[in-house]
Amino acid sequence: MTRIEVPNSTGRRRSSGRLGRWLVILLLALIVGTGLWTWLTLAWAYAEGERAGVLQKFVRRGWICKTQEGEIALYYGGSQYMGAGISPQLWDFSVRDKSVAADLIKAVGHRVQLHYTEHPGIPTNCFADTRFLVDRVTVTDKEPGAAAGASSPPALNAPRAPSPAPAPAPNPPP
Repeated sequence: MTRIEVPNSTGRRRSSGRLGRWLVILLLALIVGTGLWTWLTLAWAYAEGERAGVLQKFVRRGWICKTQEGEIALYYGGSQYMGAGISPQLWDFSVRDKSVAADLIKAVGHRVQLHYTEHPGIPTNCFADTRFLVDRVTVTDKEPGAAAGASSPPALNAPRAPSPAPAPAPNPPP
């Protein structure tokens, strides 16, 4: 009987197939892990709360991923007219809901109350530029720059309207 020689039958296996398989498994694990992390950071809220102030700006910005971002000025002391030298604290936020964004566009310049959730660790700014996602807005005044329920004081040195003339006294009967 003649022995048939088979190439590479020395018992050693080629390792390039095994290395390629591990690279594919590692790449798939990385993709799945990134997807799970993104889902977790967007679905799970670390904190939630309310903030109130005057809506300074609301924009849609971004080079590739357009996000909707806003900024409110937080005034302390009960009034937005606090005196010289006191500046407001600015708070930046993001919005993902189109109906909330439409409400905020109409409310620029108004005093608003925002309900938000905090999502730390969002992996990319394609979802939001900030970690604070606003999901509800309430406008607390009806005209820009006015506090809720406040009316503007009368102007100084304004001319007064003339008072109506008294009605003539009826003539007594003869």
